[in-house]
Amino acid sequence: MNILVLSGSPRPKGLSRQMVSAFRNSAEQAGHKVTVFDVCNMEIRGCRACEYCHTRGNGRCIQTDDMQQIYDALKEAELLVLASPIYYHNMSGQLKCAIDRFYSAAYPDRPEHLKAAAIFLASGDRDIYDGALYSFYGDFVGYLELENKGIFTVSSSDRLEDKLEEVARFGREL
Repeated sequence: MNILVLSGSPRPKGLSRQMVSAFRNSAEQAGHKVTVFDVCNMEIRGCRACEYCHTRGNGRCIQTDDMQQIYDALKEAELLVLASPIYYHNMSGQLKCAIDRFYSAAYPDRPEHLKAAAIFLASGDRDIYDGALYSFYGDFVGYLELENKGIFTVSSSDRLEDKLEEVARFGREL
């Protein structure tokens, strides 16, 4: 399986980054191709709402920034994994910016091979995921009609080792 992971954590050793690492290692060991983009260290500008992509651009965004790398990977991805800490009740701004730019690549039709999505969320509080899940369900599971492969969360009150094993098992069992 060809897997695209968008990691939205600015912390190199943060909980969501640890989840991505555990998942990536086990998924690759199981024979899957995993491409991870650390969107916090990429130059991705916000959507301009110029509609170039849906007029003269024929699905191509007018902006030339690091989002082009994600667009290329998205063309072959079968599974999309979003990973983010929760900041102010939602995914990180860097990840939300990349998601907004899906407008050119996923509207009106999803990428040809993309069939499923999963989300990894990290937070200091177990009950703070609603904003991120609203986007996950609305933008990906609902609008793009992707199969929900799982919601994986870790909070500061969880046992980290158990949560990392949970995402590693997910990667192995795909």
